[in-house]
Amino acid sequence: MKRKQYEKHLEQLEHELVAMARWAKATGERICVLLEGRDTSGKGGTIKAIAQRINPRQLRVVALPKPSDVERTQWYFQRYVPHLPAAGEIVLFDRSWYNRAGVEKVMGFASDDEVWRFLHAVPIFEQMLVDDGIRLCKYWLSCDQEAQEERFAERLEDPLKRWKLSPIDVASRTKFAEYSAAREAMFAATHTEHAPWTVVDYNDQKHGRLTLIRNLLDRLPDTQVPQDELDWPELDHPPLDEQFDLLKPIPPFPLED
Repeated sequence: MKRKQYEKHLEQLEHELVAMARWAKATGERICVLLEGRDTSGKGGTIKAIAQRINPRQLRVVALPKPSDVERTQWYFQRYVPHLPAAGEIVLFDRSWYNRAGVEKVMGFASDDEVWRFLHAVPIFEQMLVDDGIRLCKYWLSCDQEAQEERFAERLEDPLKRWKLSPIDVASRTKFAEYSAAREAMFAATHTEHAPWTVVDYNDQKHGRLTLIRNLLDRLPDTQVPQDELDWPELDHPPLDEQFDLLKPIPPFPLED
């Protein structure tokens, strides 16, 4: 997809996303979106596309690091519960509790028994969230191995993207089939009527973002809430400059023709 075409469609969706955020604030809705997928699938770009026009005090992005020694001794879901949305909030999970069924299983960070207990507990856990009124949306961003390798190569060559290559990313490159098997087992156990999975084709990331955002908006009821009227006062004096500042601005960034 060409960038101009993508930006045109994204701008239309951004207006609806802002309206959705206004609706959530007015109604006290709690929206929780899980973004899962292989390394390089496009989770970060999707989160940026959703979040960039919404008040950051209302929308939170949760991307947890590996669990601490203390967290490893806790109930598995315990570290995620504090990050669930309150009234009027939208929370985007950049990977979520499903780490246990994916990277932890494939890379050997969780035992077979821990993974089995997790897969049996998830439907119950998510039923409790939905029953309490949280709108839970679970997305799997799908890309094939060829697309993944192209994106790995881009990150390897671009100094501004090199930070995205973690040791786990490097180690997981040879385990594409194992991740596929883990994903299918996860779908079989956790694709439920109350919390279904939605798979989005992300071989074209721009097209994938538009598809996911459109689906997210379509899953919500009518989100049209009138904007509050602002009493915008007229200035009773000419605009003031900054001549009273104690400190002067630093020299501006030099612009070249």
